[in-house]
Amino acid sequence: MVGNIEAIGDAVTGSVLGRAIEPSAGEAPDGHTQETNCLNCGASLTGPYCSACGQHAHVHRTLTAFFHDLLHGVFHLEGKIWRTLPTLVWHPGDLTRRYIDGQRARYVSPIALFLFCVFAMFAVMGMAGESMFGSNADVEARKGMVSDLQKDAIKIAQLEKERAVLVKAGASTANVDEKLSDLRTETAALSTLKDHNLAKPLAFDWSGMPGWLGPAVQKAKNNPELLLYKIKSNAYKFSWALIPISVPFVWLLFPFNRRFRLYDHTVFVTYSLCFMMLLAAAATLVGLVSRAVGSLAWFVPPIHMYRQLRGTYGVGKWGAVWRAAALAIFAFIAIGLFSALLVGIGAFD
Repeated sequence: MVGNIEAIGDAVTGSVLGRAIEPSAGEAPDGHTQETNCLNCGASLTGPYCSACGQHAHVHRTLTAFFHDLLHGVFHLEGKIWRTLPTLVWHPGDLTRRYIDGQRARYVSPIALFLFCVFAMFAVMGMAGESMFGSNADVEARKGMVSDLQKDAIKIAQLEKERAVLVKAGASTANVDEKLSDLRTETAALSTLKDHNLAKPLAFDWSGMPGWLGPAVQKAKNNPELLLYKIKSNAYKFSWALIPISVPFVWLLFPFNRRFRLYDHTVFVTYSLCFMMLLAAAATLVGLVSRAVGSLAWFVPPIHMYRQLRGTYGVGKWGAVWRAAALAIFAFIAIGLFSALLVGIGAFD
């Protein structure tokens, strides 16, 4: 990490020094090049843009322009993003319907926004992951188990005293015996977990698995950390697979309606996934401060689905309600299929 920061610092320093040595090479004082023909295709220029290829008539050659292009390329930070994101949050159906109907100059395209959201979500989760799920989680979990074991031990001692009194009095001990059995079972389970290495998965009996899974299963058993790393890496690289996985489920909501095509469903799914990823990133950041508040994000997706369904497909309130409920269930199925895909790729890679 330190090395990367130093490398970035060296690059910036070199750029600044180069600019100081040769501040205006090939530029007019305002940073624009001065030309009468397009530098891209050679056509004569008659306005701010080339009439043949569409390139800007004047090419910026300043550091400010360079970093503007960098930010524009990576984050697409222009007027569109500030119109698209609020509309995606508050009026998702309106955004989806406008894009499908051809009003595209004002908004970021679904796939461009999807790539930005993937980058943002994994960047946030990567930075917050160690704080939320690092070694402290193992320590806190173990402390909680120790506390529960101590409480169970006190309860068991009290119940054993009650049982001794009942036996001496010749009364039935069935109720106390049942409570003791439950507590001892719970204590045994907690003791097993407490003594186990929580950083590694619990042992699993693979004897019933098909033979062709043997090599992949053996690799996972021998190096579970590598499998986990591959799954995380593949989640980023294959995140686009969520789109084709999800589209058939949305089609099932309108199976006999010829007004809506697969293209409509694809735009709907892509914008919906964009919002869900931004929501996951926001919930992760909020969870660093308060996990209770961050967990409230679970109630947002069905509401957003309802609003997007109404605005995109023009369905009524009850039609949107049952479709949003079905879509929420479908979303869990799609995530399960995507997770299975990641595990399969990681195991057989």
